[in-house]
Amino acid sequence: MAIGSKELATDQLDGFDNERLVEELRKAKEELFNLRFQSATGQLENNGRLRAVKRDIARIYTVLRERELGIRPEAVAPVEEAAPEKKKSKKKAAESEAAVAEDDAK
Repeated sequence: MAIGSKELATDQLDGFDNERLVEELRKAKEELFNLRFQSATGQLENNGRLRAVKRDIARIYTVLRERELGIRPEAVAPVEEAAPEKKKSKKKAAESEAAVAEDDAK
């Protein structure tokens, strides 16, 4: 994605439920209104932001429509991946094995 908000990338939008997408759409439309107002009064400093917000709005509409048509699956609760176990150093591994051996001896 070259232009637009990084927080509204397509892969991020996939994780949002429809209510959250509608809320993000409302926020983006409100921001676009404010940017257009600033542009009309000559106060707009970053003209590229207009384009980025328009693309964000289009991206949100696309995700909503694809879900409606069944092209894109509904949002699923994000699954947290288990962090891979770090390898123990040889010293720590030996200590843990010794502790297990002591417990077995008792």
